[in-house]
Amino acid sequence: MTATAAAPPTPIVLTQKRIWLIFSALIAGMFLASLDQTIVGTAMPTIVGDLGGISQMAWTTTAYLLATTIVMPIYGKFGDLFGRRWLFLFAIAVFTAASIGAAAATGFWEFVTFRGLQGVGGGGLMILAQAIIADVVPAKDRGKYMAPMGAIFGITSVAGPLLGGFFADDLSWRWCFWLNVPIGLAALVIAFRYLSIPSHRPTTRPDYLGVVLMSSSTALLILITDWGGKQYAWGSTVIISMIVALVLAVAAFIMVEARAEEPMLPLWLFRNRTFVLTSAIGLILGLVMFAALGFLPTYLQMATGTTAAVSGLLLIPMMVGMMATLIASMAVITKTGRYRVYPPVGALIILASLLWLTGLNAHTSMWVIGGMLFTMGAGLGLIMQIIVLVVQNAVAPDQIGTATSANNYFREMGGAIGVAVFGSIFTHRLTEGLTDAFRSHGAEVIGSNLDPSNLVPTVVKHLPTGLHDAIVDAYVQALVPGFWYLIPGAIIAFVLALFIPQLTLSDQAGMVARGEAVMEEDAPEAISTPS
Repeated sequence: MTATAAAPPTPIVLTQKRIWLIFSALIAGMFLASLDQTIVGTAMPTIVGDLGGISQMAWTTTAYLLATTIVMPIYGKFGDLFGRRWLFLFAIAVFTAASIGAAAATGFWEFVTFRGLQGVGGGGLMILAQAIIADVVPAKDRGKYMAPMGAIFGITSVAGPLLGGFFADDLSWRWCFWLNVPIGLAALVIAFRYLSIPSHRPTTRPDYLGVVLMSSSTALLILITDWGGKQYAWGSTVIISMIVALVLAVAAFIMVEARAEEPMLPLWLFRNRTFVLTSAIGLILGLVMFAALGFLPTYLQMATGTTAAVSGLLLIPMMVGMMATLIASMAVITKTGRYRVYPPVGALIILASLLWLTGLNAHTSMWVIGGMLFTMGAGLGLIMQIIVLVVQNAVAPDQIGTATSANNYFREMGGAIGVAVFGSIFTHRLTEGLTDAFRSHGAEVIGSNLDPSNLVPTVVKHLPTGLHDAIVDAYVQALVPGFWYLIPGAIIAFVLALFIPQLTLSDQAGMVARGEAVMEEDAPEAISTPS
């Protein structure tokens, strides 16, 4: 007797109602991860002070960044192989459980461990949400869904610093994490109930060795950029050994990927012109964006004397600019199918904002700084989500997760490198500038009992005018040269963006192209649609 082949699973029907229910689950997960990234920043000085980790404060950021960047490509590839439903639920569960651990932490390194676990969950939420939208919505219609996703970042960028500052000042910093628990549980229920997308077994063995080598390479690169020139000298044995290990790990990864049956990062993707260009732009964009914006809040606090929470609100103009151009461009792309013009224009606007920021000085008004940040945001809004849409449209339906995660991965790596390099330049110049300021205003310094290593914005605000201006000017002189160093990056991004090809936006959702779903209008009557 011949064995009968198992019947393929019945395709699900993508009604408009089902798509919006799936979208609601994704929004809940993204809100959870996005809020956490912004709410913790303003409370971090209080957290590390309470847990006794001020000297190791950088680890609270490094642990989250390291975990997030490592897991991004893993979620992307495994989502393509196994399906994204259970991975998304896993990411929410890990993030929520880690939030409980962080809230209850009694020691600094215990807290850092749970921050790393939060990164494991947060990285999955971001990547899987973008990939799932590509699964259920055709590229030609995806703009109307990606714009609200971008708006989530805008909302949390404003709400997060306010809530973090409020909890740290008036309740307890632990509420920054306890708040995630009800939101996480609600997101888990919504996703479990409405994220009705199929799972499947891969027909080939996953590239586990590739996972290990890529994770090792990522960890080494982030730690090298984070520690080099700060914890260890660039010529030290530790850094040199790590660089050698990185080169060996990358070489081994390339060899493994060339032979793997289902590679973690298929090398043939690098023959795809759109993938290469968008990944390179993502890397440069991450470098420029994180470097330019990473130290502006510190300057704004010193220049205005505001608290950390309020300084976060000074970034609202950037979010307004980003939302305005993102929503407008996505609406036009959905209507016309044309996207090629926006990344080059966005790069030019970012270039203009960097040139404008080089004119920053100790007397620049908050209105002018707001205009600078609005311009920066307007440029970012024309690139960030659009290049994700473009790369998703340029790859096969079974590689959507891999391409999406790779694009985000390169942007995060650019950000890690940018913050490290910019931070080294900023810190070195600031130390020199503050030393000169204190030397030239010796009498005022003695009278105020100040120490350059522990300046606080509220104290600087009430210093004599001469000393106050000298300190703010030191921050300006440390910050402004960095913008000049970022300008070539914006120029390169502009040139690369000119070569992005204009492809026809697909009219098929990823799941439809893979035979896992049918659109409501194409569903045979035998297939029941959800109520």
